[in-house]
Amino acid sequence: MPRPTFATVNRSAVRHNYRVLAAQVPHSKLIPMLKADGYGHGAAKIADSLNDLAIAYAVATPEEAQQLRVAGIEQPLLLLEGAFDPVDVTFASANNCWLMIHNQQQIEWLLKAKLPAAVRVWLGVDTGMHRLGLAPEELKPAYRALIGSSNVHSAMVVCSHFHSAEKGVQAVADQIELFDAVAADLPAEQSLANSAAIIGLQDCARDWCRPGIALYGASMQSPSELELQPVMCLHSQVIALRKIPAGDIVGYNGRWRAERDSLIATVPIGYADGYPRHASNGTPVAVHGQRATLVGRVSMDMVTVDVTDVEGVALGSEVELWGENIPVTEVAGAAGTISYQLLTGVSSRVPRRYID
Repeated sequence: MPRPTFATVNRSAVRHNYRVLAAQVPHSKLIPMLKADGYGHGAAKIADSLNDLAIAYAVATPEEAQQLRVAGIEQPLLLLEGAFDPVDVTFASANNCWLMIHNQQQIEWLLKAKLPAAVRVWLGVDTGMHRLGLAPEELKPAYRALIGSSNVHSAMVVCSHFHSAEKGVQAVADQIELFDAVAADLPAEQSLANSAAIIGLQDCARDWCRPGIALYGASMQSPSELELQPVMCLHSQVIALRKIPAGDIVGYNGRWRAERDSLIATVPIGYADGYPRHASNGTPVAVHGQRATLVGRVSMDMVTVDVTDVEGVALGSEVELWGENIPVTEVAGAAGTISYQLLTGVSSRVPRRYID
């Protein structure tokens, strides 16, 4: 029998979330983020789920794009980190990929290449994130150099990335002002909004929006208010139950000590599966449909849960680590991290089961 630890990925939920986000920005086009294997959900399956809705997708690398092409995904694929080598420019041209351009070397590679077809370019400008992007004063010369090349498709997009969109428009006001100052008079489409901006900064929607974490039903901005649905649910079962007296410890290093006579359930999931090792005592877990709490240190393959107050718990009782009943953002907060890390960190030894 297989180990009873697995993740369900709800294809209907991702379609629902796409429609909810699209309704937030009705005059924009959405380009869903499929990087990091679709935030751990399975990029090809997510793309297939959105096949009749999305007109293009975004990935981080040519390798991620190649995997989607092998899986039969035909929509254009934006390479968010652009070319790492001149050969990537040729790959993009031959495989209907759009190139993010964020430095002068990438511009030179594109202009010098001999390509089978023109490449659609997204010009990234650094307005304050200070990670990738052309300097603001480089944007217009770069546009002029590229738009005159037969290697470059005439439909260009100018974009930037917010550093704190979840904190509201004042947190990124300087970025918006700078972007508008350098990009407003360029005859190109624009893209600014990530998930947080789609939800909270509709004035920044522009031509293209880039939903990521919100597409998967997790957001730092109260996804329940938008009726976003969790796409991944992480499941397991109770494989051991143990009564312990008050004063006894549970797990490595005696991190948790029972303050009363307690019933402890062991669940076969641990940090080797992607469950966060630093999840604290009290992290919520749903057992037999009821909220319970993690106790003791997370180990490689198992966690322990205080189920003293869970009615009807037994060997084989269902456990939800996160999903419909336990928001992944709540688990992330208890572990001192973010939902992105938890979702992308679910390891390959956890089977994904796709449901509609």
